[in-house]
Amino acid sequence: MALRVICLMSRLNARAVTTACRAMSSKANSKNIGFIGLGNMGGPMASNLMKGGHKLHVFDVSKEAAGKMKAQGATVYDKTSDLAVKSDFVITMLPNNDIVWKTYEEMTANGVNENTVFIDSSTIDPNVAQQVQKLVKAKGGRFVDAPVSGGVPGAVNATLTFMVGGTESEYECVKTILVDMGKRITHCGSYGMGQAAKLCNNMLLGISMIGVSEAMNLAIRLGLDPKIFSEIVNSSTGRCWSSEVYNPVPGVTPTAPANKGYAGGFSTELITKDLGLASGIATSSNTPIPMGAMAHQIYRTLKSRGYGSKDFSVIYEFLKNEKNN
Repeated sequence: MALRVICLMSRLNARAVTTACRAMSSKANSKNIGFIGLGNMGGPMASNLMKGGHKLHVFDVSKEAAGKMKAQGATVYDKTSDLAVKSDFVITMLPNNDIVWKTYEEMTANGVNENTVFIDSSTIDPNVAQQVQKLVKAKGGRFVDAPVSGGVPGAVNATLTFMVGGTESEYECVKTILVDMGKRITHCGSYGMGQAAKLCNNMLLGISMIGVSEAMNLAIRLGLDPKIFSEIVNSSTGRCWSSEVYNPVPGVTPTAPANKGYAGGFSTELITKDLGLASGIATSSNTPIPMGAMAHQIYRTLKSRGYGSKDFSVIYEFLKNEKNN
């Protein structure tokens, strides 16, 4: 009898989420969306939501970043709590665990509207995502983690991949707006599983970028033309995103940060942070990651050498100037 009651309550809760989402989607598909964090990724993502016809409420510690969105028609807020009250959905795109936690504490301090859905697209520890979900739920709102992959080009072109952690009904709810920023929206499981998927993916990304940079550097030193070698790699077994879409050698992939002095893109500081998070969850789950740990140390070295603000593909530049002693 008790089991039937629990199952019935679960179904009723799922229906409540679905009903709330349908209600928010009924106004000609236009929604009030709060967006916090308007950096290299967040700015283009917010712009694409406006292109999708949504009303944007924005906040950023950078007045310049907020001003750019205001010029596009967004409403700028000085307090995240005020922004949340005006929003059906709130998306956060922030740098690290501490800032995410502090932002949600401040934003929900006085409670939230019960139908508001919070979506964190930052890259943080899965355990922190789970704690934020509990905080938001205790305040009366709903929360999912939905980190992204695809870099700045994906954010600009609305081709991001979203990895969502939450219930099935919550996933279906947030998918209705995530499609305006991405082309693939995947349900990864319960709370924190979106972050788990993102960290594993970014660990692989860091490893592959180092591998591509090493191979390109060796090929060039041996006398191969970088464009010819890149074509060989991308039609052979070495092909990967780092070689094809984001090649680290200047002049090979026109749209890659390598052609802009490694400016913008996904910074060395951020990949170092993500690899550190991956190392942490690997330790807590007793999982060996020898290549991931080595990649973390390499990027820590880059950061200590003053490359922190450069795109992470600057590893090629670093290797190019090194000699095998």
